[in-house]
Amino acid sequence: MDPFDYPRHWEADVVLSDGGTVHLRPITPDDADKLLAFHGRLSERTRYFRYFGPYPRMPRRDLERFSTVDHADRVAFTALLGDDIVAVGRYDRLGESGSAEVAFVVEDSHQGRGLGSILLEHLAAAARERGLSRFTAEVLAENGQMVRIFRDAGYGVSRAFEEGVVHLEFDIDPTEESVEVARAREQAAEARSVHNLLHPRSVAVIGASTDQTKIGHAVLTNLLAADFAGPVYPVNAEHRSVRGVRAYPSVLDIPDDVDLAVVAVPAAGVDEVMDACLAKGVKALVVVTSGFGETGPGGLSAERRLAAEARAHGMRVVGPNALGVLNTDAGVRFNATLAPRLPARGRTGFFCQSGALGTAILATAAERGLGLSTFVSAGNRSDVSGNDLLQYWETDPATDVVLLYLESFGNPRKFARLARRLGRTKPIVAVKSGRHAVTPALAATSVPVDESSVQALFEQAGVIRVESLAQLFDTALLLAHQPLPAGPRVAVVGNSTAIGLLAADTALAEGLELAGDPVDVGAQAGPEAFAEAVRRALENPDADALVVVFVPPLAVPGTAFARALREVVERGGRTKPIASTFLAVEGVPAELAVPGPGGAPGRGSVPSYPSPERAVLALARVTRYARWRSAPQGTFVRPDGIDPVAAHAIVDSRELDETGELRLDDETTVRLLACYGVEVVPFRVVRSADEAVRAAEELGYPVAMKSTDDRLRHRTDLVGVRLDLSGEESVRTAYAMLAGMSDRPDVYVQRMAPKGISCVLGLQDDPSFGTLVSFGLSGLVSDLLGDRAYRAVPLTDADAAALVRAPKAAPLLAGYRGDEPADLTALQDLVLRLAALAEDLPEVRELSLEPVLASAAGAYVGNARVTLGPPPSRHDTGPRRLRSPGGAR
Repeated sequence: MDPFDYPRHWEADVVLSDGGTVHLRPITPDDADKLLAFHGRLSERTRYFRYFGPYPRMPRRDLERFSTVDHADRVAFTALLGDDIVAVGRYDRLGESGSAEVAFVVEDSHQGRGLGSILLEHLAAAARERGLSRFTAEVLAENGQMVRIFRDAGYGVSRAFEEGVVHLEFDIDPTEESVEVARAREQAAEARSVHNLLHPRSVAVIGASTDQTKIGHAVLTNLLAADFAGPVYPVNAEHRSVRGVRAYPSVLDIPDDVDLAVVAVPAAGVDEVMDACLAKGVKALVVVTSGFGETGPGGLSAERRLAAEARAHGMRVVGPNALGVLNTDAGVRFNATLAPRLPARGRTGFFCQSGALGTAILATAAERGLGLSTFVSAGNRSDVSGNDLLQYWETDPATDVVLLYLESFGNPRKFARLARRLGRTKPIVAVKSGRHAVTPALAATSVPVDESSVQALFEQAGVIRVESLAQLFDTALLLAHQPLPAGPRVAVVGNSTAIGLLAADTALAEGLELAGDPVDVGAQAGPEAFAEAVRRALENPDADALVVVFVPPLAVPGTAFARALREVVERGGRTKPIASTFLAVEGVPAELAVPGPGGAPGRGSVPSYPSPERAVLALARVTRYARWRSAPQGTFVRPDGIDPVAAHAIVDSRELDETGELRLDDETTVRLLACYGVEVVPFRVVRSADEAVRAAEELGYPVAMKSTDDRLRHRTDLVGVRLDLSGEESVRTAYAMLAGMSDRPDVYVQRMAPKGISCVLGLQDDPSFGTLVSFGLSGLVSDLLGDRAYRAVPLTDADAAALVRAPKAAPLLAGYRGDEPADLTALQDLVLRLAALAEDLPEVRELSLEPVLASAAGAYVGNARVTLGPPPSRHDTGPRRLRSPGGAR
């Protein structure tokens, strides 16, 4: 193989344990000089550990051997920071075996940053692609750090010790432990990288302007107004100071280190600024400048170059076209945004993509009394994305609630994994816009996902999906200030019968239960009577939550009622959530606010909504989330009786046609499904009435007969299916009718399955999101209403159980109106078997089981259809990597 020709997907930007980045790629002969310089920077001790001897100089012969590989039997990766190699990892195949010897070395000043673990992950992935299954390594016993890298990787490592050398061997197929280790390290590294971005010790504003109409002036003003805890350095080549702060002609002229630079110069000048920031060693960039991907292909290319260059030099980038980032922490006070006011300190993190919308979001948060911990508006999202923020907020002690305004997904698969994990401890509320249209910049850097996939993603991950910013804030106020409800039972207390009934009607419509009739204390009741009614409702063991509806009377000030309500709530221990319509206030009225540490309303404050419907809708969303969070997570299980080796052999033996796909024939479909323990009710394909009779006799009466024409097979209304045929004459009559309808002689004869409810189960591949398992009841009504439920692979047993109960028509399976219930356990087992097939065989692009007859006797598959195609790319598998700039992550 050409030493310059290697698989391009082997290149990757990776985040290190300290939050910095490097670029990983296979070595080429052109790297010889870099490799020689790298070797010269290694300490004697590091060279001794790697080469088992002094090795002070690398001879030309060795240099050529180390820098020239075939990218198959000999593979080497370099980690580059800027133009310098800082680490090298390599493997060499041992003879004709499936084993290879692996080794790596890291420059002294970069040791302890996780480079060894990352190199091992990428080398193992490359080796598996080349047909290798095992690594061996020889490590000096005194090199404890290297031994730990192998030992802690999550593989089953065997060790042998001889004459001061530790011999290690391990299989490189991913294990549950190795995947968990890699993802834990990914989480820590990406969280650290965002932490660095949100906790800079010093900030430069490049393009700080004395002109009040320029964005560079606004950013500098906002940083200073927030009283940022560190030094701020304006960069302006024409003025000695801006806003009374000494300015510098270039970032290179700043005498101290710069952690973060806000770039506010025109797009044409960003390349020059970037070069200066790289030379200065700036750790992160926030690019508020527009004129990049949103302008077209030329701007998009410039945007991708910007992100790639930054990462290659260890930097993360927010933007371009971003509103900016802020952190309200009292020790940071960091407002690097175009928004003029730092929000009150709170415990809610907010991520959005739109810069223009970000200003409105911050203003609304302030108006409604929602304090924020951190806020990031990522603009075109060339590098830092919502997934990065999810990683950060998972372990951020200052954030309890996460809000997302998403216009698109960069990597939906990774989002699903991270959201599902984070949602178990911190609620996520998301607006997903862009259902029908998305900006060109986001379309170029995002993955299209259809609505069924989005809904499946959010439901499975426990994300609270809302339709608007107003609903987002409605839900966030309740989550930020009130506890989660223990159940769906709601008490309604107020001083207006009409408003109380509105609240009760909405609660029932949203699937909540009433803990008794609404309580109306009457329009003339005073604060004490009102408070007493609230107290009794809170103490009611049958109530999990409370809705308080209040219309201020004419005679008594509303503040008196508010004080009485707050006193009752404080005495009650704040164990049940309360949503109110109080004084027609939208947000948290001062009278019902419990001061938080940053001045914003804190935990225990009672949010108010302008209508009872909005109060109850917010409570209903929070209740559904609480139910998801408290439900068992389930376990990822693989049913018994699975033979993936045989299944792979079947798939590998088939060649795709000129369309790039292949519809499997009936016999192959049955054999493939059998590998996963899925049995199709026995059938025959016949071509004459005599064959039909013989088949019926072999299978045993009664039988069903079906057209082989896909348009007719499931259409009982078109007589494409004949059931309960119990004799020769009825079989001959059915054959003649079915063969005549489709102008083809082939007809199915199948043993009758036990009577049951007809269902459809399937797999459908979303190239961005992965494989979805779908389930619904068969029939025209279900098809017209789109009554299908979806879950994403991989599935837990809890996911499978939820899927078969999710369609609106699912109660028919549970014994509706006294009918005998179907065997739901058998349906769940079928779902898990399809999920296992989808995981093992990405070449299966579509699979349909229809009908599946669900009865008390089990689940019987009447017909199956399988289509193969090229396997989709899997953006959330393999070794750790950042997404390509502008691509899926």
